Amino acid sequence: MSRRTDYFNDPNAPKANSIVPAVTAFVVNDAGDVLLERRSDNGRWGMPGGVQEVGENIAGTVVREVLEETGIQVEVVSLVGIFSDPGHVIAFADGEVRQEFSLCFRARPVSGEIRVSAESLEVRWIPRAEVESLDVSPTTRQRLEEGFRDSPDPRIS
Repeated sequence: MSRRTDYFNDPNAPKANSIVPAVTAFVVNDAGDVLLERRSDNGRWGMPGGVQEVGENIAGTVVREVLEETGIQVEVVSLVGIFSDPGHVIAFADGEVRQEFSLCFRARPVSGEIRVSAESLEVRWIPRAEVESLDVSPTTRQRLEEGFRDSPDPRIS
């Protein structure tokens, strides 16, 4: 059973009751493969990331979340974009319904070995040609496209 349900421009979606600063990391290795995890909360593929904690800066959130979820140590390089579409809400099993507010950062791997965490069923370096065939959410697909576009100007939406 899913511990979270994502709604995308769904008129039957529950009304958001929170907004929380969160990050995702677009991490690409020297071969051009992107670091993705199959999430344990919904079974879909996504970029590592999570919620900023009190006492840390946003780049620190990226580094911590990627390491916790994948075993890979990263360095933040730039901002891919800010994604805050009120049409994307996430309902959690505890009753929280969160409006999307995610900062997606480009990061480069510096060390570590891939490992699965409690938040992931699988973690892999995925070749770009395989990304299209993966089960990912529409917002993850948008972030991946922006990351691969490699524009110097971050997307703000």
